[in-house]
Amino acid sequence: MQTKILLDEEEMPKRWYNIQADLPTPMDPPLHPGTGKPAVPDDLRHIFPMELIRQEMSTERYIDIPEEVRDILTLWRPSPLYRARRLEAALKTPAKIYYKWEGVSPPGSHKPNTAIAQAYYNREEGIERLATETGAGQWGSSLAFATSLFDMECTVYMVRSSYDQKPYRKSMMQVYGAECIPSPSLKTRSGQAVLSRDPETPGALGIAISEAVEDAAAHENTNYSLGSVLNHVCLHQTIIGQEAQQQIAMEDAYPDVVIGCVGGGSNFAGLSFPFAGEKMTGKHPDTDIIAVEPAACPTLTKGLYTYDFGDIAGLTPLLRMFTLGHDFVPPAIHAGGLRYHGMAPLVSRLAHDGVIRPVAYRQNEVFEAAVTFARTEGIVVAPEAAHAVKATIDEALRCRETGEAKTILFNNSGHGNFDFSSYEAYFAGQLVDYEYPVELIKDSLSRLPVTG
Repeated sequence: MQTKILLDEEEMPKRWYNIQADLPTPMDPPLHPGTGKPAVPDDLRHIFPMELIRQEMSTERYIDIPEEVRDILTLWRPSPLYRARRLEAALKTPAKIYYKWEGVSPPGSHKPNTAIAQAYYNREEGIERLATETGAGQWGSSLAFATSLFDMECTVYMVRSSYDQKPYRKSMMQVYGAECIPSPSLKTRSGQAVLSRDPETPGALGIAISEAVEDAAAHENTNYSLGSVLNHVCLHQTIIGQEAQQQIAMEDAYPDVVIGCVGGGSNFAGLSFPFAGEKMTGKHPDTDIIAVEPAACPTLTKGLYTYDFGDIAGLTPLLRMFTLGHDFVPPAIHAGGLRYHGMAPLVSRLAHDGVIRPVAYRQNEVFEAAVTFARTEGIVVAPEAAHAVKATIDEALRCRETGEAKTILFNNSGHGNFDFSSYEAYFAGQLVDYEYPVELIKDSLSRLPVTG
C-alpha cells in the first residue's frame, strides 16, 4: 500500500527520449520568417547554441544527458510518483489515480528540467546572459535558478497580467539574481509597438517572446531561451515520463489514461511522450492521452493546424502547429502559463494525427477540482496543473459510472504556493468563466502569415 513510489538517484534516466524517432512521417520543417523557406541551423545561431539546434532537428531516439546536467537534476530528481488514494476514496471510484509530482523542484515546477539543460549548453558555448519570457512565472523562476548555478545573467519578460497577479514569482527571480520586466515594456521596439496600440493590454506570451528574442538578437553575449513549445524543450522534459514508466511498473500497472495540462506543451510532452511513443509503435495502442487547456485560450480545440509565428512581432521562425493567430491576446485568466496562442509542433502533430485528444475547461470548474484535490491529497496545485486535476476527476467519475477500474496517470506540474490570490478570487466568486468567442478567433486567424 505505497503512497509514494520512489526511485534512487542512480535510477534517474541517463538519456532523453526523442519522439521524432517514432513518428510515422517526418515533422514539417520550421520556415525562415523572412524567406518562407525551410530554416537551416545557421538561421538560428544568433539566438540558440548549436547543440540545442542539433537537438531541435534530431531524429535520434535517445540523446544523452550530460553528466553535469544530471548532477544538478539530482537536487530534486527523480521526482516522486504518488498514488492518490484519498482522492480515489472521496470520488468513490474504482479507478486507480497516480500523479507525478513536479512541485518538488526548487522553483516549484517541471520547468527546471529544461532550464538546467539550456543554461548548460549556452554556458558551454560562451554565452554570458539569457533572455526569456514567462507567463505565470514558473519558467522565469526556473531559468533564473539555472543561470544562477552557471554564473550567468538572466533577463525575464513577464506577461503583465501575471506580473501583477503573482508578485512573489518576481521576487523569486530576483533572489536567484535575475531581472524581471513586465511585458509589454518600453525596453524593446516590439513592446513599444504593442503599448502604442493598447496601453492597457494584459500582455501575452507571444508579446513577451518578441521582446526576449529582440533583446537576445541585439546583444552579442546574449541568447534566447524558451520554456516550452520547441522540440528540444519537449525532449528535455521527457525525463518525467521515463521516470513515471519505471515507477508505475513497480506497481505492476500501466496507465489506461495519461493526462496533462497544455499551454505551450512542455509538461504535457514531458509526461506523455514516452507513453505516446509506445502507443504509436503498437506496444500499448489503446492508451488514452488527454491534453487539457483553458476554454479562454482554446488552441487545440478551436485553433487551426497551420504555419504561424511563435510571437506577435513575427521574429521567430514559422512553425506548423495548432494556433489561434500570433496576435491573439487571451483574457487575463489565472492560469497564466496556459495563455499562449500556439502549441508545441510535436504536441500539435500528435493531436492532428489523433494520438492524443484535447479537452477544454472553464476557470471555476478547474478551481473547484483543485480545491477537492487540496482537501484530499493536501497539495495546493498551480492553476495550470489544476486543469489536469479536473480532467482526472472527470475520468475517475466516469469509471464510477461504468465500473471500470482504469489506471489514470496525470502530471501534477507545479505547486500553487504563489497563486493564493487566484484561489481568493475563486472563493470570492470573482472568477469569470470566459470562453473566447469564435468570431474573435476567426478575426485573429484571418491575419495568419501566407506561406508557399
